[in-house]
Amino acid sequence: MDDKSIVALYWSRSETAITETALKYGTYLASISSNILDSWEDAQECVNDTYKDAWNSMPPHRPSVLSTYLGKITRRISIDRWRKRNAEKRGGGELPLVLDELEDCVSGSGSIEDEIVRQELVKLFNHFLNSLPVTERRVFLCRYWYMDSIQSIARQFGFSQSKVTSMLHRTRAKLRVLLEKEGY
Repeated sequence: MDDKSIVALYWSRSETAITETALKYGTYLASISSNILDSWEDAQECVNDTYKDAWNSMPPHRPSVLSTYLGKITRRISIDRWRKRNAEKRGGGELPLVLDELEDCVSGSGSIEDEIVRQELVKLFNHFLNSLPVTERRVFLCRYWYMDSIQSIARQFGFSQSKVTSMLHRTRAKLRVLLEKEGY
C-alpha cells in the first residue's frame, strides 16, 4: 500500500492504518530504535509507541513523506527512552558514541537558543549536507541520524571499518570548520 493511502487510513480513523504501517515500516522503525537503545525489546515498545503517536497526530498532520515522519517519531521516542534509562545508570546503544563524536562540532551548553538562530543553523546544516558527495552524505546520515554502528555502515557500503571511521572523521572536521567560520 502506498503512503498516501496509509495516511488516508489514519485520517479516516481506520485501525487498518496501524496494520499497514507495521507491514510497510515495522522493520525500518525497529532498526532505528534498536540502534539507539541496543535492546530489541525496548525497540519494539518504542515502535508501538510510534504507531500510537502517529494515530494521535494524524489528523491534524498530513505527512508528505510517511517514512521520514514515522522515523522522526521513533527517533524521538527512542532517545527519550535512552535518556530515561541512562539516568538510571544502565546506558547502552550507539547514542553515547554518536554524541561523543559530534561533541567537537556542536556546543552542548544546554542554553535555549533563539528560534531565528536555530533556523539559521538548520539551514546551514542542510546546506552542508547537500554539499557533500552522495556516499559521504549517506554514511554521515547513517551514523548521526539513524545511529548505525560503524560495523553496520561498513557492511552496508562495502567499506572497511577504518574507511568509514576516516570518512566520518573528515566529514565532522568539515562540519566543525564550517560552523566555526559561521560563528557557531
